[in-house]
Amino acid sequence: MLRAIFASMELPSPSTFLEKLLAAVERDGIATTSLVMDHLCYRVETMARYHEWKGLLSKNGRLLGEHLIGGRPIATFKLNDPFLFRGRAIEVIELPAPKPGSPYPDGYEHAEFVLGEHPRLFAARNPTLTWDLSGADKPINPDVRLNYGDFSVKFHERSLEEVIREELATP
Repeated sequence: MLRAIFASMELPSPSTFLEKLLAAVERDGIATTSLVMDHLCYRVETMARYHEWKGLLSKNGRLLGEHLIGGRPIATFKLNDPFLFRGRAIEVIELPAPKPGSPYPDGYEHAEFVLGEHPRLFAARNPTLTWDLSGADKPINPDVRLNYGDFSVKFHERSLEEVIREELATP
């Protein structure tokens, strides 16, 4: 019965999440209209939900890749029909498996924007904000983050789809 209910599920609209996220970023004085919203991250609470969501996303898109990052799998999908929001087409969903000992409720957790420059430069132009720079020195696609309690926004140099394509092409 649960499988039958799940099979009829649709991807939840990110509109409410995105309204909240963009309002917070705009209050902080960051203009995002010229930036590409690269992808959304949808968190799940359990491994069972991770596998269910992989199935759902597989029916609604194409798996770009699944990688072990920080000891857990993270799957990335390109949607057949992108989410449309305020003139943006959001085509990619990142689905991380839950971290052991760090439960998250199911739902959208962050959005990421492509800068086309090193994220430290972007953060330096907004010095009054409390930036999480823990990802700024990653060798592949560094990022900076702003945390807003139950969600966050990241800014990185290149698109996730481009990075995955390069990783898959590298022997």
